[in-house]
Amino acid sequence: MDWLERVAKLRQWSRGGVRAPHKPLLLLYALGRYQADGEGELVYSAVEGDLRRLLVEYGPPRATTPAYPFHHLVSDGVWEVRTERGLGSPGTGVRELRAGRAAGRLVPELRAAIGREPSLLGRMARILLDLNFPPSLHQDLCDAVGLELEAVEAGGPAMPERRQRGRHMRELVLVAYEYRCAFCGYDGLIGTTSVGLEAAHVRWWAFDGPDDIDNGLCLCSLHHKLFDKGVLGIGDGHRILVSQRFVGRSQVAREQVTALAGRPVLGPQPGIRPVAEAHRSWHTSQVFHGAPRSAAT
Repeated sequence: MDWLERVAKLRQWSRGGVRAPHKPLLLLYALGRYQADGEGELVYSAVEGDLRRLLVEYGPPRATTPAYPFHHLVSDGVWEVRTERGLGSPGTGVRELRAGRAAGRLVPELRAAIGREPSLLGRMARILLDLNFPPSLHQDLCDAVGLELEAVEAGGPAMPERRQRGRHMRELVLVAYEYRCAFCGYDGLIGTTSVGLEAAHVRWWAFDGPDDIDNGLCLCSLHHKLFDKGVLGIGDGHRILVSQRFVGRSQVAREQVTALAGRPVLGPQPGIRPVAEAHRSWHTSQVFHGAPRSAAT
C-alpha cells in the first residue's frame, strides 16, 4: 500500500483551482498528534475548536465546519472514526458527532507503517504542505499542529515525483520589480545582495500557479506572509487590497499594512507584464479574507 500516493490524492476532486484544504489540514493535525503521543485519537468535541481555528486561518475565505473533513476523510483510507456504537462515522452532523463521542485517528495499517518506518510521517506531512500551501506558510502550519518534521524526515525512499518549481523564478521576479517590494518599496541590501525580498506566487504554485512573471510579485518577507495569509491582495487597476478583518493598533501596523489600502502596486518595470487578471482573481477568491478596506486617506 503506497501511503504517499494516497496522501497526494487527497485534493484531486478540486476543480478550477478552488481551494479545499479541509482534509489536508485535518490529516496534518492528526499526524502532529500521533507524533506527540503515539496514538493520536481525536475526540471530535475536544478538537473541534482547534480544527475550526485551522480552517479559519489556513482555509479559503468561505465558511466551513470541521465536521466535514472529520467524516469524509474516512473515504481516503487513511482515517477511521468510532463512536460509542463502534466503528463508523455518524455523518457530518455536528450534534451527532458530539453526542456519539465520535473519535477519529489514523487507520491501524498506517499507524503500523509509521511504526516500522518513522520517516514516513514526515514525508506524508511534506506532501500535504507542498500540494496545498505556499512555502511561506509551512513552518507556521507545522507549529500550529505540533509537527516537528526535522526529527522524522531523515532517510527513507523518495517521495512520488511531482511538478518541480522553476529554479530561476526568484531572480526573474526580483529583476522585474527592480529589487524592491511591490507593496511598500523596501529594497534592503547587505553588501551587494538583496535581503528580506522574496518572489511570491499570486496564484499558488500548489494550485497550478505558473512560474511566470505575470504570476509573480517581489515582496518583502512581511508583506509576502500577509499576502499568503489573505490580509493583502491586488484589486482592479493593480491597487493594493487590505482586508477589513486585519486589526493593527500600533503606528507601525498602520503604516506597514492598513495605510497600503488603495495604493498602486510598485512595478514591474516598463516592458514586463504585470500580474495577470486571472491570477489576481484566483487570489482574491481563494486566499484574500473578507471585504477590502476603503482606500487610505
